[in-house]
Amino acid sequence: MPRSIESIRNIGIIAHIDAGKTTTTERVLYYTGASHRMGNVDDGTTTTDFDAEEAQRGITIYSAAVTCDWQGTTINIIDTPGHVDFTAEVERSLRVLDGAVVIFSAVEGVEAQSETVWRQADKYNVPRICFINKMDRIGAEFGRTFEELTDRLNANPVAVTVPMGEGPPQQDGALVGIVDLIENKAMYFDSESRGQNVRIEDVPEEYADFAADWRGTLLEAVAMLDDDVMTTFLETEDIPPADVVRVLRAATLSGQIQPTFAGASLDYIGVQPVLDGVTRYLPSPLERPPVEGIHPNPKKRDTPQTRKPDVDEPLSALVFKVVAEEHGDLFYVRVYSGVLKSGSRVLNPRTGKKELVSQLWHIQADSREKVDEVEAGDIVGVLGLKEVVTGDTLCDQGKPVLLESIDFPPTVISMAVEPDSSADRKKLEDVLARLARQDPTFDARISEETGQTIISGMGELHLEVIRNRMLNDFRLQVRVHKPRVSYRETVRAATTATGVFDRKTGDTSQYGEVKVSIEPFEGKTPVTVENKMKPGTLPEALTDVLVSAVEDEATGGGVVGYQLLNVKLVIQDAEYREGETTDVAVRAAAADAVRKALNEAGIVLLEPVMKLEVTTPDDFLGNIQADLNKRRAHIMGSEQRGHLHVVEAEAPLAAMFGYSTQVRSLSEGRASYSMEPLKYAEAPPDVLKEMMG
Repeated sequence: MPRSIESIRNIGIIAHIDAGKTTTTERVLYYTGASHRMGNVDDGTTTTDFDAEEAQRGITIYSAAVTCDWQGTTINIIDTPGHVDFTAEVERSLRVLDGAVVIFSAVEGVEAQSETVWRQADKYNVPRICFINKMDRIGAEFGRTFEELTDRLNANPVAVTVPMGEGPPQQDGALVGIVDLIENKAMYFDSESRGQNVRIEDVPEEYADFAADWRGTLLEAVAMLDDDVMTTFLETEDIPPADVVRVLRAATLSGQIQPTFAGASLDYIGVQPVLDGVTRYLPSPLERPPVEGIHPNPKKRDTPQTRKPDVDEPLSALVFKVVAEEHGDLFYVRVYSGVLKSGSRVLNPRTGKKELVSQLWHIQADSREKVDEVEAGDIVGVLGLKEVVTGDTLCDQGKPVLLESIDFPPTVISMAVEPDSSADRKKLEDVLARLARQDPTFDARISEETGQTIISGMGELHLEVIRNRMLNDFRLQVRVHKPRVSYRETVRAATTATGVFDRKTGDTSQYGEVKVSIEPFEGKTPVTVENKMKPGTLPEALTDVLVSAVEDEATGGGVVGYQLLNVKLVIQDAEYREGETTDVAVRAAAADAVRKALNEAGIVLLEPVMKLEVTTPDDFLGNIQADLNKRRAHIMGSEQRGHLHVVEAEAPLAAMFGYSTQVRSLSEGRASYSMEPLKYAEAPPDVLKEMMG
C-alpha cells in the first residue's frame, strides 16, 4: 500500500567523518523497530555499513537508504559518508532529500567537512536540525560547539534539548541525561534497555539554573518569530509547548533556524528526541517547493516546467544513485510527482529513449521489499533500466520534463591499472564502465600516449576502495601503478595564431585557413569557445564544423597533454575557396591554429591544491607544522579548540601522498586530518620543466 505523502520524511544524516552518523542511525533503527539488533561500528556489525569494506574500515563509503516508522511517520533515511573522498554521495543525497540531520562531535566541534556538508545543504536549501553528539566523551563541550555553529557555519541554532553534565561516567559532572527545554523536563535513558526505556522527571536542582538559562533563550527566540506568541510571552513569561513546536516548525522549513539537540548515541542518550525533531520540524514532500525543470525539446525550453508533489500530476522522478551489482544495476530513484508503477514504460528525456521499469523495491539497507507502485514523495529502488546514469530524469512519455541534473566536482588523482592476464582485458573494460556509471566522481579512460587504462577519483582512499571492489565484488585481479596527480594547463598570455592546411592529391586541392586567438579566461566551463567571424565568411555547415573542430582540439588537452582550464578561444577569421575548402581542410587548419596559439601563449601548469585541516594535541604541533612546511603547504591559521590545536593549511596534492601514515607517526597516532580539493594553482617551474623533458 502506498505511503501517505503527508507522513513521509526524506532525510539525510550528514556530518564530518567520525561524528557518529552511523551509530546514530543504528540507534534510530533500533528504537523505531526497523532493526531488532543494535550494530556497532567498531565491531563492523552496523545495518547501513553492510559493505565489507565499510565494516573493515569502520567508516561509511556508500550512502545507504533505510526506511523506518516513528509515531505514524515514515522516515526514509540516507546515511551518508563523512570522508571527503566520497563527497559525491553527500551531494547526490542532498539533491533529492527534503531535510537533514547534521551531526557534530561535542569534542571536535565544527570541523572542515562539517563546513562542506553545511554548504552543500545550503546549496539545495535543505531545512535541517542539528545533533551535538558525543556528550559522553572527555573534552565534550555543548556550549562551545553550539557557538561554533553560529561562528563557523553562519547558522542560527536554537537549543531544544541540553545535556545534564558533560563527559564520561567516571568523570565529575558526567553526562546523566538531557533536559527537554520545551516541556522543561529531565529525561533519563536506561542503559540496561539500551536507551529504549526513558524516564521523565522534573529538572534536578543542580541543573535548574543551567536549564532555565537555555530555556529562556529558546522562548525569546520563538517569541521573536511570531507576533501572537510574543504577546503571550510578554504577558506570561512562558509559551505553551504546542506553540513553541508550531513556530519552530515554520521557521525551520523557511531556513531561519535550526533546532539543536544534545546527546550521546553510543551511550543511548538523546536519540528519541531527535526522532521527534524529524517528525516535528522537518518537511514532508508536500512542504517543499514544486520541482522545476525544462522541456527536453530545445524549441520549447523557454517555458519552465514545474511538477507539484501530487499523485495526479504527470510522473517525474530523478535517478540519484546507481549501484552496480553482479546480476544488473539497481537504481535509486526519488519520485517527485505522479505514480511510478512496476512494469511501466517511462521516458528518459536525456537520451529520448523509453525505459522499462521491471521491478520496484523499497530498500532496507541490504534487504528489500518488493512493491507494485510508489507515489510522489517516495524513494524507491528500480530494476530493469538500461541506458540510465546518475542525474537522469524518468518521466511521463506524454508530458516530458528534464529535471536539473547533479553537478559533481572534477577528479584530482589518477593511477594506471591493468589486468593480471590479457584474457581479463575485456572484463576490466566492462567493470570500469559499470563502476563509472555508479560513481560520477570516478572516471576511466585509455591513455592515447601509453595505451594504459587510467582511473581517476577524489583521493587515495577513493581509488583504493574502487580497486578493492574490482577484486571482491567482480573477482577481477588487477595490478595498479603509483597514483599521480591530475594536473591542468592554462596559458600565460593572450596571442593570435593562424593555422593553414594546403594539400594537393592528383587533381584535387584542399585548402583551409583559420585565425584563432587565445587568452586566460575564467568562465563557467574550463574552456570557452567564441565565434567572432563576420557572417558569411564560411558557409553555415563549414562554420559549424570549424566551431566543433576548435572545441575538440581544445578539450583534447594542452601542450603537455593535460586538460585545459580557464582558457578562452576566439575564432577571428577564416578563408574560403570554392571547391577547395572542405570539412577535412577546415578541421586540420583549426587544429593547427589552436596548437600554434597554445605554444605561442606560453603554457602554465596548474596543480590541484587541497584545503587541509589537522587536529592535534599541543605536544605534536611543532612536528606537524614543520612537516607541512616541507610539503610546500601554506599554513593559513591555527586555533585552540578545547584541549586540541587545529591547523588550517593549503597544500599541493602532489606533496600529500602518504600523509595519513606520516601524521600518525608524528603524533603517536593521536592527530587526525581532513583534506578536500580547493583550487588549481600554478605548479613550480621545475615540475613543468621535467614534463617537457
